[in-house]
Amino acid sequence: MKRFALVVFAAFAIVSFPHKLVAQTMADEQPVVTHELRLHDGSRAYGRIVSETDDEVVFQTPSGVSITAHRDQIVALRRVDGVLKAGEFLPADPNNTRLFFGPTGRALPKGQVYLGVYEFFLPFVQVGVTDRFSIGGGTPLFFSFEEDGLDRPYWVTPKLQVFNGTKAQISVGLFQGFGGGATAGIAYGVATTGGAAGSFTAGAGMAYDDDGDRTAVVMLGADRQVRRNMKLVTESYIWGSGNGLISGGVRFFGERLSADLALATPVGEDFERFVFPMVNFVYLF
Repeated sequence: MKRFALVVFAAFAIVSFPHKLVAQTMADEQPVVTHELRLHDGSRAYGRIVSETDDEVVFQTPSGVSITAHRDQIVALRRVDGVLKAGEFLPADPNNTRLFFGPTGRALPKGQVYLGVYEFFLPFVQVGVTDRFSIGGGTPLFFSFEEDGLDRPYWVTPKLQVFNGTKAQISVGLFQGFGGGATAGIAYGVATTGGAAGSFTAGAGMAYDDDGDRTAVVMLGADRQVRRNMKLVTESYIWGSGNGLISGGVRFFGERLSADLALATPVGEDFERFVFPMVNFVYLF
């Protein structure tokens, strides 16, 4: 029991500081940027569309400067997600529906697809069926299951968003694994609060298998954008036996690609203390 209490304290300590930053970030964010305007002369501006016709677009920057651009001057005018902070536009993380491994309360929009690889050999794909529901799956790459007479394991990951507020989102989902004639999985609920530049996520679920074993699992996570294309991420788990996993690292991201570099360590009486790296890549189509 004492070890379990230490695990709980460690997990909350890892996320408590980012959670305070999230509260400050929510106060700092200015939702005045909705589009990016790029012109043929190489200039680029962030702001919002005031009006548009077939011939021209009237665009306004956060500082109140109005730009009238003819259609033949415009290279691109696209919607963007992000926040304005200290006069700089910070683009949103394209992979904001999950932390390192665990999901957030955010939903993958309809028609969007992301393809990722955990630790170089665990690929996965997720497809936005509607703006609230997505489904995906994966299977390990480098195993000779068929040669060993074993069924190739695979998993499916349906997820449904049940609440979508301005600053909070809640989803429920399932991680269901199959292989070797057996099944196991985790049914979960997860909530995320915060904005594009920083958020806090908490989830709880029940792990189960064919033998009827049940184990409660709690997940705590947070992220904080510290540069234009980089954020800090932490993700920690505690399960009923008093064991857990604590991780922290960075995510580098562009318009569609993100890369996670992190360190994780198991904690609890059933584990020897060691640290292992986590490397993940995700591409959004």
